[in-house]
Amino acid sequence: MRPALISVVALSAVVSCQLVVPLLQQRAEAAPPSQRTLNHNQKIMDPNNSPGPALPPDSGVPSRTDPPPHSGGGGVILSDVIGRDRSVNLFAGFIRDIESTSVRLDDPSKNTTVLAPLNSAVEGLPRKPWEDPREYGALGPNAYEGGDGHERAQKNIQQFVEAHLIPVGIWSKGQKVKTLLGDREVWWEEREDGTRVVQPGDIEVVEVSSSVANGEVWILKKVRNYA
Repeated sequence: MRPALISVVALSAVVSCQLVVPLLQQRAEAAPPSQRTLNHNQKIMDPNNSPGPALPPDSGVPSRTDPPPHSGGGGVILSDVIGRDRSVNLFAGFIRDIESTSVRLDDPSKNTTVLAPLNSAVEGLPRKPWEDPREYGALGPNAYEGGDGHERAQKNIQQFVEAHLIPVGIWSKGQKVKTLLGDREVWWEEREDGTRVVQPGDIEVVEVSSSVANGEVWILKKVRNYA
């Protein structure tokens, strides 16, 4: 190729770049904010483009920093918030495992006060919530193996969960109510420092973490006696 022709080609390339780059910048700036954000997030989440950790997708689960759900008048219900506090997610998982209790919390017409023990309280139990020493004594170490064992375990978990569910949405101080398990009456009192305690058992209430249309979630320091 002749030198003059090479110069013409190079000059054309330079002019094209000068025209195209500003045009692309204008298009990027004109793009909707959501599209620019999407492209940015895709780049961050792509391990080939970033040596750092990929960002997890939004799970849709509210964090503890989110505003508390409003109460009354429909809208947010217990099934929406039962898993929002990670300190009681073991108990929340048991609720979801039992169809009858899961359905109840998803029903706006059924009021419930959920007494959710902390994960540390559940982990500190001398036996798992699905275990019963009497069944081990009668059936041996394989009491929870197979289909029949699974049914026994589910029944025990249901009893554990129902012993922590009060069938009232607004539970007044001193009001004696039987749990869904129907084992005994429970009520709550208030200490001089304002701390609530559930009786019997003198179980301290850490906080009322959620108050929604069909009830409340109370976080307990200990597990209720469910045997």
